[in-house]
Amino acid sequence: MHRGTIVNLDAVSGVLREDAERQFVLLKNRQERLPISRQFTHLLPPGKAAHLTPVHAPVQADVARATGRRLLKWRIMRPVAIFRFSLTEGPGRFGEWLNEQGIPIELITLDQGAAVPADPGGYSGIGMMGGPMFVNDPLPWIAPLCGVLRDAIGDGIPVIGHCLGGQLMAKALGARVSRAPTPEIGWLHVDVCDRGARRDWFGGLPRFAAFEWHYDRFDLPPMATRVLTNAFNADQGYIIDDRHIGLQCHIEMTRELVQSWCGSSVAELPSRSTANLQSAADLLADLPARIAALNQVADGVYARWAQGLAR
Repeated sequence: MHRGTIVNLDAVSGVLREDAERQFVLLKNRQERLPISRQFTHLLPPGKAAHLTPVHAPVQADVARATGRRLLKWRIMRPVAIFRFSLTEGPGRFGEWLNEQGIPIELITLDQGAAVPADPGGYSGIGMMGGPMFVNDPLPWIAPLCGVLRDAIGDGIPVIGHCLGGQLMAKALGARVSRAPTPEIGWLHVDVCDRGARRDWFGGLPRFAAFEWHYDRFDLPPMATRVLTNAFNADQGYIIDDRHIGLQCHIEMTRELVQSWCGSSVAELPSRSTANLQSAADLLADLPARIAALNQVADGVYARWAQGLAR
């Protein structure tokens, strides 16, 4: 599809919905009525996701007046690959934010036996979620995934890792991942310790309450800058080339994720909170406010990360 093509479509996770058949395509400054959901795919290069990046606002306004509907206007974009390692640790706010921006997603469910793609070049970015396993466990997908991460970072394809995902990126780049001297579970503060990252990635915040649930920790990979820290584990987050970010803490949490983890892993929680381990009652206290504050932090991080997505 040429650069001037604009599509009014209803996109969820990068997949065209059936009700998009009533939408419109604008080609070369003229509006043509065209069914989208099946017929549209023949306009795309083979293997490319049907998605587009923003075009000029005046054109959107003109088409919006003609159709009476709000438009999502995108040029073709490759999807973001999201690696899931556990059924209970889905994309959370990360997936919600990508959907809100209309950025296509391909969820790769390694927990259900999905294969690791051989080439990261088919994706605009790579995201990784958390999981209960250890990166040094003899799991068949760890070595190929580490290879894909090295290739992606070498090619400038943005990578973001949450908790286990941050540990996997560190391992892929040669850093040591080991048991944490102090495990962390709960709403614990982290400090934004790099001035540039504070400004560009974390909305100027000097610190925020992150959600922690981990027993392992990573050393900083070569060329990485530490950006988050706290008193229990010094390396809470790092950035490489102002493009890739690895996190020990969880910024992707939603109310549903917190409630689910508290229910499925209640045996890991103390009956009374300590400095680094919180009880279920304290994890769930003031949950809507805590989630809203963390989502605001996460949205800023995701917006900054998405600036580097490959087109």
